[in-house]
Amino acid sequence: MLDNQIKAQLQQYLTMLEGDLLIKASIGDDKTSQDMLNLVEELEKMSPRITVQHALLERTPSFSINKVGAEESGVVFAGLPLGHEFTSLVLALLQVSGRAPKVDAAVIKRIQAIKQPLKFETYVSLTCHNCPDVVQALNIMSVLNPNISNVMIEGGTFQNEIKDRDIMAVPTVYLNGENFGGGRMELEDILTKLGEVSDGSEFADKEPFDVLVVGGGPAGSAAAIYSARKGIRTGIVAERFGGQVNDTLSIENIIGTKATEGPAFVSSLEAHVLDYEIDVMKSQRAKKVEKKDLIEVTLENGAVLKGKTVILSTGARYRQLEVPGEEKFKNKGVAYCPHCDGPIFKGKDVAVIGGGNSGVEAAIDLAGVVNHVTLIQRSEELKADKVLQERVRSLKNVTIITNALTTEITGTDKVNGLTYKDRKTGEEKQIVLQGVFIQIGLLPNTEFLQGAIEMNAHGEIIVDKHGATNVSGIFAAGDCTDTAYKQIVISMGSGATAALGAFDYMIRNVDSRDYIEA
Repeated sequence: MLDNQIKAQLQQYLTMLEGDLLIKASIGDDKTSQDMLNLVEELEKMSPRITVQHALLERTPSFSINKVGAEESGVVFAGLPLGHEFTSLVLALLQVSGRAPKVDAAVIKRIQAIKQPLKFETYVSLTCHNCPDVVQALNIMSVLNPNISNVMIEGGTFQNEIKDRDIMAVPTVYLNGENFGGGRMELEDILTKLGEVSDGSEFADKEPFDVLVVGGGPAGSAAAIYSARKGIRTGIVAERFGGQVNDTLSIENIIGTKATEGPAFVSSLEAHVLDYEIDVMKSQRAKKVEKKDLIEVTLENGAVLKGKTVILSTGARYRQLEVPGEEKFKNKGVAYCPHCDGPIFKGKDVAVIGGGNSGVEAAIDLAGVVNHVTLIQRSEELKADKVLQERVRSLKNVTIITNALTTEITGTDKVNGLTYKDRKTGEEKQIVLQGVFIQIGLLPNTEFLQGAIEMNAHGEIIVDKHGATNVSGIFAAGDCTDTAYKQIVISMGSGATAALGAFDYMIRNVDSRDYIEA
């Protein structure tokens, strides 16, 4: 079931088990059941701490992981947890055995305070790079609180449930039988959605920072690391550590790294940040920035963080079409991540809107999964790199329509078509399809800064060559700025520039110098 290289890696992890485990497996006569049986039996052979027992669980095939002598952990895998979910399996084995998850004490306290029973069901595909974050977060909650349980459900194995619940995007999470949400969610995001929010009191006693970074993507991470290396007090507050990079699958243009994936890259960024004495505050959204004696950043939870300098690196998000049907049919046929949601549309007809690199790459990716792809571009020509254009034009199941303005996404309970206007003739046309993937660029996350600092007509923060804004002591970096190109490597460089600019500002400013030396 597992190749020798994976077995060797797994063997090392299994030596870290802190208690004996009982795997209860519900096995049928189907091939997936037999593959699952082979998997858990291999685990049993690899560690004397693991015992496999046949049992009847809610779903077949599935298996639960429990600590011997303890109550049920609530951690269940329905379908094979391979592909991107293999890490979820390894972490579940370790955490159920008694190995403490790497979670802040304040977050653990919030989890353990939950009294009501929470039964989560998480639908995934094994090609989804966002799904493991959700599965692992809910598994941690299940391990830490006996009132909580989570079952990972692999959609390919339980297609009847996917159909019955009309699931058209992964991850999709159900809570106590009702749709809870979809898309990538971290542990803190789930707690916030449950109403277990931080009230800001945990930030009340924080001393002012020399450099406070707002945003935890590549630019924010680089800015925080460069600042901390100067030996000054550094903090980083981020709604979502890693930002948009979490939604990127293949990354092949980081110099010195031939290829990686978004979540793996984010993990390495966070690990690097944590190597320094940086105060990391995750799942916190900035609401306002004001220049007073110090620069004050007010969070959505009411807390106020202060810094002698602030570096804004809030990144960008997917641009939306803003046409009728887009919001209504999100996760019901409207999607933004072809890597995550592509398998849900296997054998169906879909459209990709956007003729840049991301749109053409999405069309190429989906063409290998779906029945047919219609690539729609607003202008006369595709904007993607020539090599990508040549590739997409070679695919027999891809139709390219240019000079097309999408006017509506149609459907009843889910997407059934798309309407566009021919910009040459003015004629309105309809395409029958089951999915629409939107890939039309980015919008900077700067709405909360309106009136506080100078921005251009696109909402991008205007910066100089030092990363400085028009407000003394406030710097900015990355995709939220007016930089000419939106690339990970450029964002990291601009984060470093802003950090150096902030440090230079402090050593040249009398008040800042006195504060640092105090």
